[in-house]
Amino acid sequence: MAFPWNRNDESNQEAVVTGRQRGRARRARQEETRSQNLRNEDERRKQRLAITLGAMLILIIFSIVGIGWYQEFYSPPRELAGEINNVRFEMGDLVDRIRVLQGYTRYNQGGFVDLSIVPFEYLQDMLNSEILRQQAPLIGIAVTDEDIDGALRRKFYPTPPEGQEVEEAQLDREYQNSYTTFLTATNLTDDQYRVILEERLLEFQLLLLLGQGIPDSMDQVEVEWIRLEPEGPLPPREVRERLDNEEFAAVAAEVSSSKVFSNRQGYVGWVPQEAFPRLDTLLFGDPEEEIAALAEGEISDPVFTQDGIYIIHKLADPDDQPLSDLMRFKLNRERVDQWQQDQLTRGSAEGWLKINFDSNRYAWVADQIRLTAPRVPQQPRRPQGPLGPGGF
Repeated sequence: MAFPWNRNDESNQEAVVTGRQRGRARRARQEETRSQNLRNEDERRKQRLAITLGAMLILIIFSIVGIGWYQEFYSPPRELAGEINNVRFEMGDLVDRIRVLQGYTRYNQGGFVDLSIVPFEYLQDMLNSEILRQQAPLIGIAVTDEDIDGALRRKFYPTPPEGQEVEEAQLDREYQNSYTTFLTATNLTDDQYRVILEERLLEFQLLLLLGQGIPDSMDQVEVEWIRLEPEGPLPPREVRERLDNEEFAAVAAEVSSSKVFSNRQGYVGWVPQEAFPRLDTLLFGDPEEEIAALAEGEISDPVFTQDGIYIIHKLADPDDQPLSDLMRFKLNRERVDQWQQDQLTRGSAEGWLKINFDSNRYAWVADQIRLTAPRVPQQPRRPQGPLGPGGF
């Protein structure tokens, strides 16, 4: 049986179709939303990953810079260089010490510190000075503030021309001006220079103490020599061969580099044993090792030492001779050096001395000193005093 057409049926069909379309559209929107959320989440993950990687990279860079800064600038100055009975010297202390003495050396000698050898020598000087400071009461020597003041006045207080009267106040002003000028030129403070004077006065007192047992005369050999610089341009063997045909004095006058102890022609004079320890075996022989001394009139082959290369002509065998002032000082100086070396050896054996120095620390110290090399005006070279250039 046929039913009559009803408009509501068409409306219902349209409603069904429309509902389905809306459903599909809603599902499509939901799917798009889920896809967009997934894309957003993926983008956020990428952003978080990029931020994390960037932060890690920045952290690595800062870590590398920090480690480099620590190793180059912070750590080295605080590393142990040496220690004497719990008195600690750090690498920064050594650099400061060399800078102080660099300015002083430049002012007195007109030259710069030799960085090829100086850092370790200055470390030894620091240790030697501290050992002497600690040992001074035990061996009966002392330096007071009055002693240091006296040394300052001897060095800087003006001496009026003979017969001229000058007010003491004016001399005091000149003294202060001269001392201030010196401190400015050497970039030292008063405290720093007084420490230098204290150490030198203590060493001078040690020199006097150890020199008390040196006799007025002793067995000595008479010599002349040619001294060549260790890194000099002249081949030592060629110089020695010239002496087979030429006068010793003439060759010495031409090529020898004298260091106080010989004249221009190479004549030294009478030399006692132990004044030049590295030459003792050649000059005096060694009975224990059955080594004969250089014969009278004989010329040696080149002898290589840290101080230089020597070619020695022995003029006379050992004879009891008066000790010259120069040889007395040299013998006395060797006794001080030996005392210092004995203390370093004993301290190392007994554990109250520590030295922490290698090639890397050496290079770091040298670099620091090069950065701050003084630029002070060159002064006239001063005479060699009992404790080095300029005396006290």
